[in-house]
Amino acid sequence: MSRVALIEDHVRLSAMIRQALLGAGVETDTFCTLSEAAYGMSRGDYAVLVVDRGLPDGDGLAFLRNLRAAGQMTPCLMLTARDALHDRIDGLESGADDYVTKPFAMSELVARVRTLMRRPQELTALIQAFADISVDPQQRALRCGEQSIVLAPAELQIMLTLMKVAGQTVRHAALEHAAWGLAEAVTPNALEVTVHRLRKKLSSINARTRLANVRGAGFVLQAPA
Repeated sequence: MSRVALIEDHVRLSAMIRQALLGAGVETDTFCTLSEAAYGMSRGDYAVLVVDRGLPDGDGLAFLRNLRAAGQMTPCLMLTARDALHDRIDGLESGADDYVTKPFAMSELVARVRTLMRRPQELTALIQAFADISVDPQQRALRCGEQSIVLAPAELQIMLTLMKVAGQTVRHAALEHAAWGLAEAVTPNALEVTVHRLRKKLSSINARTRLANVRGAGFVLQAPA
């Protein structure tokens, strides 16, 4: 999963952050309130949370404390207009993994988010590899040997999700959430159509890895025999 949950009520700033992350190959679901975010998190997993402190229905830091108390350990980057040292310390001691004070450079925020995305994999490279294929999220490239092809955003998120648990079946709902999140209306056959396109792209670069359907369960990447 390389989808980020952004909880920020400033609409313009939220859009700017989302666009900056998209430019780095990171899809983002945006939420204006903590209640919206809680609902979104109940529907699917996220690689990183980016949480503003001052939100219409509460303090993002209290929200994070509750998540940590419940055992939710998704890496979290806190955003705040407060720049006092004790505020930053409070944030880190409450479970935040990093802290950015407004105003900030978008390039710095993207770099910090990507660092947090690597943390659960012990700083593994962002490029994902399995059998004879690899995926570069920043270039949105699917590669096999010297051949490569560009992936559409939804295709990229599906491939990343499958590759991070390569060899294991991923349920349909999890792939739909990775590809389109909660913000987009998805037609009933959208996943099947996207998987069909991915199979054609795998074939076009002569990959031997298969994207197989496990009937009634989901999809799985299968290494060549």
